[in-house]
Amino acid sequence: MSQSVVLSVEGSIATLKLNRPDNMNALNVDMLNELLEKLKEVAISDASILIISGNGNAFSAGGDIKTLLQDTDEEGFDRAMNTINEVIMTLYALPKLVISAINGPAAGLGFSFALAGDYVIAAKTAKLAMNFINIGLIPDGGGHFFLKQRLGDMKALKVIWEGRVYNPYEALEMGLIDEVAEASAIEAAYAKANEWLQKPIEAMIKSKKIISDSSRHNLLEVLRMEKIGQMKMRETVDHQEGINAFLEKRTPVFTGR
Repeated sequence: MSQSVVLSVEGSIATLKLNRPDNMNALNVDMLNELLEKLKEVAISDASILIISGNGNAFSAGGDIKTLLQDTDEEGFDRAMNTINEVIMTLYALPKLVISAINGPAAGLGFSFALAGDYVIAAKTAKLAMNFINIGLIPDGGGHFFLKQRLGDMKALKVIWEGRVYNPYEALEMGLIDEVAEASAIEAAYAKANEWLQKPIEAMIKSKKIISDSSRHNLLEVLRMEKIGQMKMRETVDHQEGINAFLEKRTPVFTGR
């Protein structure tokens, strides 16, 4: 298996880094499967805290367009969506405290993945976007669930419909993230982790479990609806135009079909 995800555990802190820097850590099927395996390793480790970041200049540019969307048949897309959903559920239910350290762009599925963390830190240079709409799709990876949790219904819809890029200070003011790092996001994440380790960490984890368990069914239902909705969006003319425009590096011309 490739090393598209790198995991290290030192004492009470596990660090997981997305590791396709030449592709801005875009998530393809192999990477998602490796990510799932690593998260399961974290679940049974002695670590109390997981820090997630990206190697290189990006957290994650989102799903790998060419492999997840453009050239995948219906059966393959179904498998990919199932893997995405399993990754998100595994992360959400992880019996650890999770810090997302966004060190650069976090877009689409990459941003959904970051928002699944319990505490989200972004570097000053981070760019944050729930930008599925720009290729005629809807958020997946639980994006609807996590945006609603943080923003409420109408603000979540605004973020989804606009598909714009937010700087970290805008995101902090909105409540999309929890902290803007003065230095690097990963350094700020370790500082937060060490701060938490001075507290009754098992009590913190137990409270997280109670809250996540009470919301688990809702997230499962959102993931189910996202999968169905995404498959329908793939059949639209607007989605094909969005993909073509993305690949051709031009502005899409949508027609509402």
